Amino acid sequence: MFAVIKTGGKQYRVAANDLLKIEKLEAKVGDIVEIGNVLAHGEGENVTFGAPFVDGAMVTAEVVEQGKNRTVIAFKKRRRQNSRRKIGHRQLLTTVRIAEILLGGAKPAKKAAAKAEAKAEVAAEAKAEAAPKEPKAKKEAAPKAEAASGEEAKAAPLFKAPKGEPDDLTVIKGIGPVAAKDLAEQGIVTFAQLAKLTDKDVAKIDEHMPFSADQIKDWREQAKELAKK
Repeated sequence: MFAVIKTGGKQYRVAANDLLKIEKLEAKVGDIVEIGNVLAHGEGENVTFGAPFVDGAMVTAEVVEQGKNRTVIAFKKRRRQNSRRKIGHRQLLTTVRIAEILLGGAKPAKKAAAKAEAKAEVAAEAKAEAAPKEPKAKKEAAPKAEAASGEEAKAAPLFKAPKGEPDDLTVIKGIGPVAAKDLAEQGIVTFAQLAKLTDKDVAKIDEHMPFSADQIKDWREQAKELAKK
């Protein structure tokens, strides 16, 4: 049996145990997700089409992995304007394994994790309300401590900025004022720093900042020439 489902604005033909990469779903690895937008289902030459969806049909899938697609480069150049713009994008993807194709309102063998978690949260809230309330001072101190630790973690830059005057990174083609500010916040302020970035450093920036690996490598090559001057 097969089914045609719609998720993330795309359509897929699936069967049980198929591995599928779809646009990101808010779920953890091992969770069971339910996809109710079934456009058609069938077995062999017997196919049933929905209008637009088949009533009572549903597909369940297990989340195998959360990751990213390969980098897609968007390059724009204006002739005779000395203007170039290069932007990288990595689409977030969820890899799922199709578990069941259910028809006629049948219930899945494994319930979706989201529903189970919602019930657990409701039970936890009810238990918290039933428990005796702590003194107000203690209750307010905990959120403040958590907020402070969160701000410290957020403020920690990826690299240590060197002492001395910073270079004007906007001289490098592709780095504008906003990108230069983002790099400075992460401790990158000189041509020499950019020129000495290793492939491991490039991967770290690619993971934590809105720049692609290809962009950073391009900046690194330009910085090597500028650092010699």
